[in-house]
Amino acid sequence: MAEDGGVTVRPMVPQDLAETLDMWVATWQAAYPHIDFAARRGWTKDRIAQLERTGSRALIALRDNRIIGALVVNPQTGYLDQLVVATADHGSGVADILLAEARRLSPLRLDLHVNQDNARAIRFYQKHGFVTVAEDVNPRSGAPIYRMSWRP
Repeated sequence: MAEDGGVTVRPMVPQDLAETLDMWVATWQAAYPHIDFAARRGWTKDRIAQLERTGSRALIALRDNRIIGALVVNPQTGYLDQLVVATADHGSGVADILLAEARRLSPLRLDLHVNQDNARAIRFYQKHGFVTVAEDVNPRSGAPIYRMSWRP
């Protein structure tokens, strides 16, 4: 368990899942109001479980016993599937803390996909040394995405 500036990062446990999914839905809904993220809640729950079965680690960030962020990363492959921060906590450094934890778990590389229209996320990853290495299309939404990579 890591602590930084009042933010604690620890592994997600089953009791955290409902609150984590609430935060995930609310955050993505704010970013993309035209998409029904509540309808994707079950898919997200299943995706996290599948990723954990195949080696990914799911972690949460807490402040004052409230979940304010989540991270799902596979230390073996370096794939960063989820990094989400509650909207009210954007700009507070929580994403930096979660990304540092992802790098601690996968120190040799991180790869991710990001929506091409998610300028905020793209700027964040670029600021932290990620580069765009490919373009693709999200198979679920059909949205254009970038593949971004970080190497130390």
